[in-house]
Amino acid sequence: MGTTSSRSSGTSTCARHDLRHSGLTWFVDADAGVRVRVPREIAGHGSLTTTQRYLHPDVHKITAAGAALSAHLTALRAPRSLPSPIVVAR
Repeated sequence: MGTTSSRSSGTSTCARHDLRHSGLTWFVDADAGVRVRVPREIAGHGSLTTTQRYLHPDVHKITAAGAALSAHLTALRAPRSLPSPIVVAR
């Protein structure tokens, strides 16, 4: 396997760098439970920002996470009923 890709020529070859992207994405995105700092250390990146450029998250998971956050925030803003006052009979 070569170290360069032939994307510009229209052929589909897989380069080591492509596998690197896929591997780092799998660690973080495949529900493997790996925190992003671990792939950063494996890749030898000095900055978390560099590792994040390698990640290609699943659009469906991003959409689901956004919907879950929206539902959570909506529930927090919903009016809550106050407890009924206690009436003491004399």
